[in-house]
Amino acid sequence: MTHYAVPYGDSEMQFEIPYGADVADTILPERAAAELYVPKLDTGDCSRALIIFTDATRHSPDRWFVDKILAALPLPPENIEFMCALGMHRPSTRAEKIEKLGQDIIERYSVIDHDPAAVVTVGEIDGIPVEVHPKLVEPGTFLIMTGVVEPHQYAGYSGGAETAVIGCGGTTTISLTHGPVMLNREGVRLGVIDGNPFQQFVRKAGEMIGVNLVANAVMPAPELITHAAVGDVSVHDALVAEARKLYETPVPNAPYDIVVAGVGAPKDVNLYQASRAATYIGLSGTPVLREGGVLIVPATLPEGAGEGAGEKNFFEVLRRFKPTPALIEYLNEKGCRPGEQRAYMIALMEAKYTCIMVGAENPSVVTDTGLHHAESVSTALEAAARLLKIRQPKVLIVPHALKTLPAPTQ
Repeated sequence: MTHYAVPYGDSEMQFEIPYGADVADTILPERAAAELYVPKLDTGDCSRALIIFTDATRHSPDRWFVDKILAALPLPPENIEFMCALGMHRPSTRAEKIEKLGQDIIERYSVIDHDPAAVVTVGEIDGIPVEVHPKLVEPGTFLIMTGVVEPHQYAGYSGGAETAVIGCGGTTTISLTHGPVMLNREGVRLGVIDGNPFQQFVRKAGEMIGVNLVANAVMPAPELITHAAVGDVSVHDALVAEARKLYETPVPNAPYDIVVAGVGAPKDVNLYQASRAATYIGLSGTPVLREGGVLIVPATLPEGAGEGAGEKNFFEVLRRFKPTPALIEYLNEKGCRPGEQRAYMIALMEAKYTCIMVGAENPSVVTDTGLHHAESVSTALEAAARLLKIRQPKVLIVPHALKTLPAPTQ
């Protein structure tokens, strides 16, 4: 009997598999952590700066960037403001702001949350309005954003101008870029950059609002920054190239009957975020799970389905329709409110596979949506074997499912 473990909250969940399993994981490089020097910044005619940082659902080294950026900014503290890029997530707490930026930043500078209801429209791209917080486009503002480059279900890879365009976007912008009309388009797929309409929208919108500086990092493990860059939005392409070497993982012996997909903090804080593990694996362009297979996702879910407006929309529609063809039909016809796109992706995934969430603090949050829940990975594996009617199913373990893009080898 072999022992395994996957992330679970801030710890890990251990389990045994009597018939063994293969493991596919993010490739951690044998090298020192990245170093970054930010030269003195030329803000031109700009008399103030707005630094946009990621919210608590993103494991991004914001403080690391901010210290270097502040040292390079030729502006007084009273002319520098910070904004948390919430998108449609809940407002950030003071503790979360301190965790992101440090208490000295919170006490010395103005630090606010984005409000998706308080936006201005600065233009339109392919019929989609570009709505952003008005502070982003105030004259004389030097616009800076932090972020992390990792696999993203819609953008291919996160980072670049996304922190501002989506994280500080309006309800209509988020609804249309995350709705079926966009998600059903060719190229809107995990790991795809070239020819990806979602990524193209983000980049064009970034140009439209005038992004001045992007600070992005590749962070394959907590506290490990392997690559980082500060510059214009073109740094995103360079970092994506490095990220691919870490995250895109060849997997022999595919397809598998079962995939155990690890998440861990901060992404397993709620069902909205943690369910990405199942859809990343199940809706990959190069699936390693056979059709009809089972996805097992351990996640603590201390915030249940999620507390933001988007998460509440997600839970409401998923609880109403469950992950069924009726939900897909409904959202294709009506379009998605912010957050409902996650229910849409779950329904697409459940059309091919079965998902079992494991270890939720409140299991009814999971079962109310029509997904399965088990107390342990071992129990989930037993249930999966019964469902598949296979005594010894082939199992693949992906400990870091949101940072691993497994692909079958030829």
